[in-house]
Amino acid sequence: MDIRVLAVGDVFGVPGLQFLKERLKALKSEYEIDFCVVNGENANVVGVTPKQADEIFSAGADVITLGNHTWVRYELQPYLESHRRILRPANYAPQCPGYGWAEYKTRSGVPVVVANVLGKFTLDTATDNPFLTMDDILSQTDCKVVLVDFHAEGSSEKRAMGFYLDGRVSAVWGTHTHVQTSDAEVLQDGTGYITDLGMTGPARSVLGVEPEQSIGRFLGDPPRRYDAAMGACKLEGAIFVIDSETGLCRSAETLRIR
Repeated sequence: MDIRVLAVGDVFGVPGLQFLKERLKALKSEYEIDFCVVNGENANVVGVTPKQADEIFSAGADVITLGNHTWVRYELQPYLESHRRILRPANYAPQCPGYGWAEYKTRSGVPVVVANVLGKFTLDTATDNPFLTMDDILSQTDCKVVLVDFHAEGSSEKRAMGFYLDGRVSAVWGTHTHVQTSDAEVLQDGTGYITDLGMTGPARSVLGVEPEQSIGRFLGDPPRRYDAAMGACKLEGAIFVIDSETGLCRSAETLRIR
């Protein structure tokens, strides 16, 4: 049996969260989605609050993944402990609250493992090696369908992870850089892959931020908290069709709604 997985790129600020709430359930119905993973670590522009996480779940996410801004909102830490459907990167130190991977079920009862790992290149060098972390996770599960959100800066590191896990997991997608890449594909040994899903939020923006504010930063203006851009929004991601018996991916294609 095939299952259809929708992975949604980083939700950015109030505009992105509102657009997700308006569009996600209809998209899931239109594309007959069985399981949906949403990266929510920018729902508060930087980080996500428990209330915003609840809103993402209400919008239609089965699992929320995070990234390098996980610890920005201190009030999220107890939420991470009590909610197994939200994942922080698995390669943070083991004493950190929350879970880095877990097993779930699709609406038809197919077991699915989702793992969240953080890249080391220019992000957080205090984390464990994400490649070895994935080896450890895979040694602990015999689930056929395994989905990986690799939250990383470098396209080379993301691409390397795709090849490293090819044939061992069902799909690997990159998040964090907020620009959708054009390389959605099924790799040689059957793993669905895309370097970056893109983002869900303001279309006229620099990664979700007001363009003028981002320009000011590069010109040397004093730093201040980022403001989400206003105006028309977009939702970006990818759809993976996966054989539930073998765990291999049959097709991978990008999704972009404006």
